[in-house]
Amino acid sequence: MLKIPVHDNKGNKIDEIELNANVFTAPINESALHYVVVAQRAAERQGSASTKTRGEVRGGGKKPWKQKGTGRARAGSSRSPIWKGGGTVFGPSPRKYDIKTPKKLKNLALRSALSLKINESELIVLDKIAFEKPKTKEAIEILKNIEANDRVVLVINEDDKNASMSFRNLDGVKVISVNRINVYDILNNDTIVFSREALKKVAGMLI
Repeated sequence: MLKIPVHDNKGNKIDEIELNANVFTAPINESALHYVVVAQRAAERQGSASTKTRGEVRGGGKKPWKQKGTGRARAGSSRSPIWKGGGTVFGPSPRKYDIKTPKKLKNLALRSALSLKINESELIVLDKIAFEKPKTKEAIEILKNIEANDRVVLVINEDDKNASMSFRNLDGVKVISVNRINVYDILNNDTIVFSREALKKVAGMLI
């Protein structure tokens, strides 16, 4: 049975929460982590790099010089790839870099990432993250009280807009909702902070 402390906004331990062993103490599957991170990063690529072939470059319709008698090599167009201003051979063209990732593999990688954070004591649970109105100063105090230093990812409910607006402008802090949780953000940050409710929802998604 795995239990971790629950803190209030002042950093005091007020309770403990029992974690599902299948989600938070799962074996670390490095292959799944690598595959999903690569797929996630690839999906973020624009894929908009583009060059023009000799058929797409403007101009070049007139034969530069007659076929014979000049002593020069034959040339049919000034847009040949060997000419300055000509087309590009085998250049990039717009494409998608998406890598198909099965849902089971994504969930396996998420369980591995969360288990890794538990093993390294880099997962913190707050009882609740509630703001009557956006207040960045209070957000800074909360992070200081729970000693969440360096790079932090904060996982909250989709409807916690005031909390999101309070934290999102802080350097080194990334705010994501439960339905946007992903392997890259977990691994790319030093500490992951959950509200109690958000943690329960994530656990329910991955059981």
